[in-house]
Amino acid sequence: MATDLLQRTRPPLWRDPATREVLYQVLFVALIVALGAFLVHNTLVNLRRQNIASGFGFLDREAAFGIGESLIAYSPADTYARAFVVGLTNTLYVAALGIVLATVLGTVMGIARLSGNWLVRKLAQVYVETFRNIPLLLQLFFWWGLLRETGPAPRQAWQPLPDFFVSNRGIAFPTLTPQPAYHWMALALSIGILAAIAVHRWARRRQVRTGQQFPSGWVGAGLIFGLPLLVFLAAGAPLTLDRPALKGFNFVGGHEVSPEFAALLLGLVIYTGTFIAEIVRAGILAVSRGQSEAAMALGLRPGHCMRLIVLPQALRVIVPPITSQYLSLTKDSSLAVAIGYPDLVSIANTTMNQTGQAVEGIAMIMAVYLAISLLISLFMNLYNRSVALVER
Repeated sequence: MATDLLQRTRPPLWRDPATREVLYQVLFVALIVALGAFLVHNTLVNLRRQNIASGFGFLDREAAFGIGESLIAYSPADTYARAFVVGLTNTLYVAALGIVLATVLGTVMGIARLSGNWLVRKLAQVYVETFRNIPLLLQLFFWWGLLRETGPAPRQAWQPLPDFFVSNRGIAFPTLTPQPAYHWMALALSIGILAAIAVHRWARRRQVRTGQQFPSGWVGAGLIFGLPLLVFLAAGAPLTLDRPALKGFNFVGGHEVSPEFAALLLGLVIYTGTFIAEIVRAGILAVSRGQSEAAMALGLRPGHCMRLIVLPQALRVIVPPITSQYLSLTKDSSLAVAIGYPDLVSIANTTMNQTGQAVEGIAMIMAVYLAISLLISLFMNLYNRSVALVER
């Protein structure tokens, strides 16, 4: 009886809200797939009609062009695939350095904007209001022109430190000559970092349980720097420097940072640092003033109050918007093509000009930047979850 009544009161499928919701989603996905298939088919037909090659087979052909800066071995005899890898490593290198340095600069300037010292506060404000209101591309041109055009020639290079040379060709400085012991030092450094993280987590749990602090920062620093130092001393302190020397019209030996790389890194760090500074300032202001007053009443010094009380709470406000700045910095690194730094976009442009396969080249650029952005978002979301306020 009840079953018959339920069947009579159940609406038809086309009037059931749950059924219609699933149907609409299926239709929407089918429409997107059909649109994508149409665009791909239309593109292939047009390429075939104009006798333009398609596919990624060109990656195995010889590139036949040089790259001024490369973190890995490369020569014009290598393939286009190798050239793409060079561009990718250059992009990741400048993006990683930029994120670290911009975070440090932005954090310092954000705290300085709240300083009780009038001069420090105003200088930080001038920095933020100046550089965040100038387009990044113009800043890149400015730093590149300053480093490239106003620097002295290599024979008249400035020498601020022994074996350090600054000229319009870049900054040349000595590097360590590889030694077998350095591999063991790298292993010791990795072990030290993992041990420092373990000590920090143990100290936090201990403080929550007992209220007693443990100098995890000093212990972590000792592990990170002490273990590689012990390996270095045990191996007989092998320290040999490859020093730069002027030969002909340029420096040979050591390592040289080009004006293009320096200008790109300066522009990205200074520009992004302004936005991070405002994010840090907003995060600190979001913490109730009573937290700072309570910490000061307990006898904590201002530095300890900021580090132990305010910043840990402010991170919950800071992390989400700062993730967007990391993504913007990574994508803004593509402006390197304007000043001649061989990043992924620059090398892809050269490849497309030589092969005529623009669709594949653009698709590879988009896929790479999408993958990098998703990875950054993943790591920052995991970190955000670790600092999020846990409800009890």
